[in-house]
Amino acid sequence: MKFFIDTANLAEIREAYDMGILDGVTTNPSLMAKEGISGESNVRAHYKAICDIVDDKVSAEVISTDFDGMIKEGKELAKIDDKIVVKIPMIKDGIKAIKYFHSEGIRTNCTLVFSSGQAILAAKAGATYLSPFIGRLDDISYDGLELISQIVHIYGNYGFETEVLAASIRHTMHLIKCAEIGADVVTCPLKVITGLLKHPLTDSGLAQFLADHAKAASK
Repeated sequence: MKFFIDTANLAEIREAYDMGILDGVTTNPSLMAKEGISGESNVRAHYKAICDIVDDKVSAEVISTDFDGMIKEGKELAKIDDKIVVKIPMIKDGIKAIKYFHSEGIRTNCTLVFSSGQAILAAKAGATYLSPFIGRLDDISYDGLELISQIVHIYGNYGFETEVLAASIRHTMHLIKCAEIGADVVTCPLKVITGLLKHPLTDSGLAQFLADHAKAASK
């Protein structure tokens, strides 16, 4: 399973990269705004700064919602760095844009996916990644993990090459369950990934080891 970090915070990206577990980054306009990044030139410079930290796979989202606008904007984003993956919304013109970018060899991440039917369309169009938002589905009392399971099963049936990128991950159990189901990628805040480190028996065991060492060293 690949780990992507869902943020535009450079310090968090560096921390995840330094841990040796980071495979990519996903961002969106909301995350950019959270970091105080505004203006087209500043946003693109920030994408480049992210690319300079990681090895590959930085999802950069288009703002346009019409085909021509998405193509123009996606091409500009792809020029920033070879590591850029153009993030396209799950709408009719978005599917057309994904097909176009696939034919041009530009990687795409189809975002805002909430159904298996949408997942099928994105895969047939040639999306590199598909981002079902499981946390947002949970928010409306639908099992987001069940959607991941359905998509993984369908893609397996037909050998689709599109990778299932589980998004809107809220906590460590979301992440672990996605791993059990067979999602190719998860994208989440850094705190969800570092949450995997925590276990009370690890803490108590380490405390006991250190206490025993201190006793032995004092003799």
